[in-house]
Amino acid sequence: MLKRASSSSSGKSTTSRRSSSVGFDEFGFALSKKRVRKLQHRSHDYSYPQPNPVKVKELCEFLTYWNGSSFICRNQIERFIRIGIPPAIRGRVWKCLLNIDSLRAASSFDYEACQTEIRRPLVDLGVSEYSIISTIDSLVDTENEISSGQSDLPSADLTLFKQIALDLRRSFPTHRTLMGDRPEAIEGQAKLFRVLTAFARYNPQIGYVQGMSYIAAVLLMILSEEEAFWALVALLEKPKYLSELFDSSMKKIQLQALVFHQLLKHRKPLLFQHLETLGVSSLHFIMQWFLTLFTSLPCWDSVLAIWDLIMLHGLQAVFRTGLTIILLLESRIMNMTEEAAVLPVLLRVPMDVSQHRVLIPALWNTDVQEWEINCMNSLVLEEASGGQDEEKVKKESAKGCTSSLSDGQRDAKPSQKGAKNTSKKEAPGSSAKNVFTRLLKVAQHYLLESGKYSTAAKSSPAKKSPARSRLPKARISTSFASQSKKCEIQVRTKRSSSRRSQNSILGGVKERLPSQDSDGGATEDSSNSSVRRVRSGPVGKVARRRSRGQSGRGTSLLLKNRRSRSQQTLAQTTEQPENSKNNDCQETQSRNASTRRPSLKERNFITCPMTASQVRESQLI
Repeated sequence: MLKRASSSSSGKSTTSRRSSSVGFDEFGFALSKKRVRKLQHRSHDYSYPQPNPVKVKELCEFLTYWNGSSFICRNQIERFIRIGIPPAIRGRVWKCLLNIDSLRAASSFDYEACQTEIRRPLVDLGVSEYSIISTIDSLVDTENEISSGQSDLPSADLTLFKQIALDLRRSFPTHRTLMGDRPEAIEGQAKLFRVLTAFARYNPQIGYVQGMSYIAAVLLMILSEEEAFWALVALLEKPKYLSELFDSSMKKIQLQALVFHQLLKHRKPLLFQHLETLGVSSLHFIMQWFLTLFTSLPCWDSVLAIWDLIMLHGLQAVFRTGLTIILLLESRIMNMTEEAAVLPVLLRVPMDVSQHRVLIPALWNTDVQEWEINCMNSLVLEEASGGQDEEKVKKESAKGCTSSLSDGQRDAKPSQKGAKNTSKKEAPGSSAKNVFTRLLKVAQHYLLESGKYSTAAKSSPAKKSPARSRLPKARISTSFASQSKKCEIQVRTKRSSSRRSQNSILGGVKERLPSQDSDGGATEDSSNSSVRRVRSGPVGKVARRRSRGQSGRGTSLLLKNRRSRSQQTLAQTTEQPENSKNNDCQETQSRNASTRRPSLKERNFITCPMTASQVRESQLI
């Protein structure tokens, strides 16, 4: 143990000398040479937009009357995030978006009291939160003693402390708050340890999961210790944010990786097929991206801009960022032909792609809707449930086959009579076989019925035999055609009856008002049947009454019309001797008028002894 302490003390001295001589950039990361930068995968060339003093003042005034439930406030804060949040105000913006103050006021959890409870097992172990990293070896030794039964200390607290201490080494070893053994770094490590252990006590169902140390460390860079704790609670417990990523069994993150797998399949099918052919699964790189919230990117200004968007939109922004990085790397990945070349590019995103001026505009141009993520999630769950059902069916069928084989071997021994009797009974494991036979019987019955329908259709000579699948449609169409024909016949009969009634009315009027021949004589209409119908009906009675009252006036008009017509006919006969033939044709047309409907020319109201208005009134009556 003394040798280990001496080696650790010498290591501390060298790291302290390096940390004292190394400078830090504006975000707190150690400046190093180009070779070391490539190894650490860290860039110090930041390209985020410089804050405008006027916009900073507007944002500060806006945060004073912030209301998280207001759509106008969220729309306005999204505009500021798109422009760029100044580093000095980022903590206030995150507190407003996560609603930390109301969450702290609504909870009965006391952070300071929890810290006193955590220090008790640490004192029993002889360890302090300020020296937790240097005492990992002693924690491992005590864990072995507890497992062997030599110690009575609680093993749950010990394993929690050991896991957190191991992850403290890995989380941002080049940041000034976690680098070396300077007072600032020791205090930063202690704060991170206290926040993570407090959350494990606050929510024992989740406990501590790998990746939480990166998220808590970023929160401690921006917020105070207790504010960072409540921000971690809001991120990991609210369903809007990361509650679907972290659990003790790591099943949630695997499910979300499959959801991103389906999203990439629907958005970029060619890229997805190329990755599938190379053997690269989304689980290989999505778990690192999602669990650490893209803190492995080399450009820290891009990381903070991504976190601003995650604080606003939650898990939707996480999928959006992952899809944006894949789209920016698409051309490089499509040119690669080996899995060993693709995975390093995805796990360590190149600096030219992760720069703020490249990544963040592409992120705002990429859109992923919440309903799209929900659809992909349901699709993954359906595939998982379908696979489980198939496995169950396979197991049941295998059990049925084994049971049927065993029954067959047992039944082969007795005689043929016993075999005949047992064949009538169903075997206990032949349920799947019985279902299959039932399906065959149903199919045969359906085929027989369709064959009967086809033969019946063929036997009818009037109609062609339709296809089997169209038999019900043919029946429906024939019945519908017959009904339509009946309706058409009824409509035609009604129309013909109405026309006959109109013709009868006109015929009756013409009989009472005799027409003139070419010679000037009056000729009666030959349609006796129509005259009888008009005389017999009520319309004929009214017409007769009116015609009797106006007979005197009608005779005078009739004489005048006869004189004028006689004069016209004499003039026409002198000029055109061929009119006699036309008159004969007119007589024949007048004889045939009873059999057909009179035309508009034949309905000449001037030849009637009554006026046109009177004739129309009689027709209306």
